Amino acid sequence: MKDIMIMNVKKIALGAAVVFFAGLASAQTLQDGINSIDSDKYAQAKINFTEMVAKAPTAENYFYLGNTYLKQGEPDYAKAIESFNKGLAVDSKSYLNKIGLATVKLGKGDKGAVAEIQKIVADSREKDAEVLFRAAEALTLFEKNNAPDAAIQFLTKAIEKAEKKGVPAHYYYTLGDAYRIKRAPGEAMSAYDKALPLAKNKASVYTRMATLWMAAQQWQQAKQSLDKAIGVDATYAPAYKALASYDIRYQENAKATQDLINYTKYADEDPYTQLEISKLYFTNEDYANSKIVLDKIFDKIDDPIKFKLRAYQSYADGNYADAKQNMDTFISQAEKTRLQPADQGLQGLIAAGLAKTETDAAKKSALMTESQQKIAIAKAAKDETMKWDIELANIAGGGASQAEAEKGPTTPEIEALKKKVAANKEDSDALFKLATAYQDAKNWNGAVLTWQKMSALLPDWAPAYYSQGYSYQQAGNNDAAKLAYEKFISTVKPADKEANKQTLAYAYFAVAYMNKDSDAAKAKDYVAKSLQLDPTYQDAVKLNAEINK
Repeated sequence: MKDIMIMNVKKIALGAAVVFFAGLASAQTLQDGINSIDSDKYAQAKINFTEMVAKAPTAENYFYLGNTYLKQGEPDYAKAIESFNKGLAVDSKSYLNKIGLATVKLGKGDKGAVAEIQKIVADSREKDAEVLFRAAEALTLFEKNNAPDAAIQFLTKAIEKAEKKGVPAHYYYTLGDAYRIKRAPGEAMSAYDKALPLAKNKASVYTRMATLWMAAQQWQQAKQSLDKAIGVDATYAPAYKALASYDIRYQENAKATQDLINYTKYADEDPYTQLEISKLYFTNEDYANSKIVLDKIFDKIDDPIKFKLRAYQSYADGNYADAKQNMDTFISQAEKTRLQPADQGLQGLIAAGLAKTETDAAKKSALMTESQQKIAIAKAAKDETMKWDIELANIAGGGASQAEAEKGPTTPEIEALKKKVAANKEDSDALFKLATAYQDAKNWNGAVLTWQKMSALLPDWAPAYYSQGYSYQQAGNNDAAKLAYEKFISTVKPADKEANKQTLAYAYFAVAYMNKDSDAAKAKDYVAKSLQLDPTYQDAVKLNAEINK
């Protein structure tokens, strides 16, 4: 990804030989840069390109340095702009640095930058494969601001132009990334297949294949590809990052922590890479390690994203005042284009947390109104950063956690089934037995978490939601129980309604009972539905009489 020219040769008239060897040094340095960035070694890449700029301050070298700041986990736009402008000062026609500045605009949310990048490519007359590639890369770089069709068009032309000298592997895997954004997984995998024989480090391609399988929820194939990646290069950091995501998906917190330890070991100490590690620890519910990593780099990074992560950490600790302070700081410092619906959602949850202990009635009411309004924004945007309703329920009544499950009652059967599930995370029979064993032992946290795993594995299997509701109810968290029962009711297929008649009757009754003091209309509606399913259900008969006096 980085074209570096080192002209470190003696001043001897060697003619064509000098050009050949200078070009060879350039290619090697460029590959070093590609490998460093691809391996999440951004500090190493920055040192590499800074040295190259010092030796040969060309427009290209300034571009490659600036581009490194855009590729890191959280882009540093200011440093990228500084480098691109220096490149344009050397060569005012530099298409690469013009693309760099347009990429910054795109990253900040300016959709007009797509047309700007297309015009820069047109101005270049599409003669240079590297300009075509960098334009395409820019159009695939940002999750929410991209243009995969244009990227595919540019990459196809770049590959054609590069064929005589040999197509670099990263041209193909970036083509795969573009198809992936376009939601064309078959074409994406085909591009990765073409990259595989060309790649010097095949772990890079296997990891991309694995994350593509993960996006398609093909977990067995994903694990096979990750095993191949680590098999060919046990020091390839991004493979462990992907493996951590895989283990987090299965709530294998201990394994995910080990994955992150390995990722930390093989990535480098670049503060922004460490910021990514802190985020991953947070996702793994390892709040202690997340905080340790963030504390270590907090003063080394300028990006206000650090305040948002600290707000999440404080929220997870139940420290709502500190969470609010940090979230307010993030919102005041971050560019408005970086604010997301999830930020409003988190503010809503923090407001709910503050309301819980607020003694002033007017302030409490205002906080609850703010909470509802802001969470509604996140939900309207279909943002799934957090399970908003469950989080609200957990604030109100306390939620299930792995730590609490581990503290709860256990039996030899539970321990044996935990090992069986760990050996095969897709063994639905073992999951069912483990959840039931937790219920038998009255370890309601363990039961909730295991039924949740079952729902993740079989999202259309309604009984798992019913069992979550029952377990939450037994744990005393009625708000979360209501949500789980509602999910059960909505998931039962019409063809299965008769077979689930009794459980549906209870679910409707349970929701009605839990709403009788807060939402009388819903309570009346749901108890009526319960009695339609089972007119002899005595608890529903009594509740119906009570609320319809």
